[in-house]
Amino acid sequence: MNEMNQKFCQCCGMPMGDTDELYGTNANGGKNEEYCRYCFENGEFTFKGAMEEMIELCVPNMAAANPNINEEEARKIMAEWFPTLKRWKK
Repeated sequence: MNEMNQKFCQCCGMPMGDTDELYGTNANGGKNEEYCRYCFENGEFTFKGAMEEMIELCVPNMAAANPNINEEEARKIMAEWFPTLKRWKK
């Protein structure tokens, strides 16, 4: 999948990959293409906290996955990007 068509979880921002392996599940057991399996199970969000808390959970993962980004930069990027994700849009 090319970068322009990349799907990201609309809660944590994680890249969803080329398959439905990371997709969350709806209440009926079907796959949910908008949220990953870590954020959305059986039609419900597994994470109940605020956007800022989600960012803090994700900062170490983003920094680890991108060696040229430190935690401070990761936090800044997510603070700008997360409000555009469906879960956090106002």
